[in-house]
Amino acid sequence: METRINIGQLEPVAYKALMGLETYLAATTINKTHKELIKIRASQINGCAFCINMHTIDARKHGETEQRIYLLNAWREVANLYTEEERAILALTEEMTLIANGGVSYETYNKAKSIFDENQLAQIMMAIITINAWNRMAIATQLQPA
Repeated sequence: METRINIGQLEPVAYKALMGLETYLAATTINKTHKELIKIRASQINGCAFCINMHTIDARKHGETEQRIYLLNAWREVANLYTEEERAILALTEEMTLIANGGVSYETYNKAKSIFDENQLAQIMMAIITINAWNRMAIATQLQPA
């Protein structure tokens, strides 16, 4: 498999716009652990090797444990390893990433809304949207892990 086109080089304005979302997300109240859990879980679902590699490395740098990274794709099966906040974020990440499978359920949305205020919820949703955009770009262009 070889990398295809480089969107960042060919369409720098578009790439810069997507990077603008990253700049926005860096200034949000979402903590680093939550951001990395969102990025890793969406990337696992989408099968984005480049992003899984990058964000598991980043998560470790921010203090994430190997066990939590390894068990992330089975988070529902593990009691007490992920907080209530993290579980709400992961459920929302899965449903937004798999949006074609019926959208975001009332149960998932209402659970997240009961934990986070509306601004935090909007920020979390934007983080999910952003990593899904990066995943699609990396997969479509066959971007390879370093």
